[in-house]
Amino acid sequence: MQDGIFVIDSVVHAFDMSTANEADPRYAGPVNDFLGNLLATAPDGYAIDAEAAKRDWKVEETASMLFKESYTDIGIFHHTPIYFYKDGLSGLQKSAEAVEKYPDRFIGSYVAVDPLGEDPLGQLEHGIEAVQGKVMGLKLYPVSYTEGKVVPWQMDDPKVAFPLYERARELGVKNVAIHKSLPLGPAPSGDAFHPRDVEGAASQYPDLTFEIVHGGISFTEETAWLFGRYPNIWINLETVAIFAVLRPRVFAEIFAGLLTVGTEAAIDRILWSTGAMNYHARPQLEAFMNFQMPEDLLEEGVFWPVPQITEEHKRKILGENAARLYGLDIDALKQKIAGDEFSASQAEGLLPAYSTTSLADKVLAGSGGSEPPIIAPRA
Repeated sequence: MQDGIFVIDSVVHAFDMSTANEADPRYAGPVNDFLGNLLATAPDGYAIDAEAAKRDWKVEETASMLFKESYTDIGIFHHTPIYFYKDGLSGLQKSAEAVEKYPDRFIGSYVAVDPLGEDPLGQLEHGIEAVQGKVMGLKLYPVSYTEGKVVPWQMDDPKVAFPLYERARELGVKNVAIHKSLPLGPAPSGDAFHPRDVEGAASQYPDLTFEIVHGGISFTEETAWLFGRYPNIWINLETVAIFAVLRPRVFAEIFAGLLTVGTEAAIDRILWSTGAMNYHARPQLEAFMNFQMPEDLLEEGVFWPVPQITEEHKRKILGENAARLYGLDIDALKQKIAGDEFSASQAEGLLPAYSTTSLADKVLAGSGGSEPPIIAPRA
């Protein structure tokens, strides 16, 4: 636990950023460059060589990074349908491996579907079977890579999207996560990453939950109005939380911006996620625990002031909101992981960043700084 708070990371990946996995280097190459540079510009002790990062990350490494190198308790895998990579970037087989090998730590996975790909309903059913029915939601991206072309689609399209929601609901899948706000490399996508089309989906399917992943990184005001108006729209902080580490003021402006309409009540619909291995979990957790809203941003609310964030709010965001969304019992989760290999490791103190991976010797000194010491166990 992070400062006594049970942490559920709602987006975990194991990317294959290797050249061999690039189906179309025009698009995959620049995305790999961006991801590598992001890892290389992390703070002291967390920066790794950008070129070394462009590799096939293993499930075991992601597990050890989360549960031995940070105080994350539970993770939820997401495989991704970005098919200018051969396996979609984080392949379905890795989600299947994660929930099978670490069932008490990776308690489930989102199943990714390309709605414009071949047999999208079949993709959903196959994905659920692959993760042994441990499906936490449906994961979507607003563009499809089809026959060498990037083709956008809309969340409110009754022919493309609605049949997928209806089949998901029939199969007991009630959470839909859509990647928004953060475009993918130099791929022509129009306004596909704008969140406006989530409105039509949320209003048509009020019994489903729609997560805006990366919500607020761009289109913050439009996202805030959607978030404030629709009780079945949630915000997922994947990548947003990185700003708490690298650009605290930017993080504060995004976070405050998301609450300008819904204010304090909206905090109950924010999910924590680090996107690990996309970025190390530990500095994100620590930066968020230390975060306080700057006083000048508290008056940014539209109808009411933006609330100052409290420990109770952080407890909700870091775990309690996810537990409520997924119907999880935190006490039962604690019991299942008590005494496992990761709990035993955490009890000895956190291990240095990337020390449990094959990139231990690629941690940068100078631009990134020195490797952080093992942290003493928490009381």
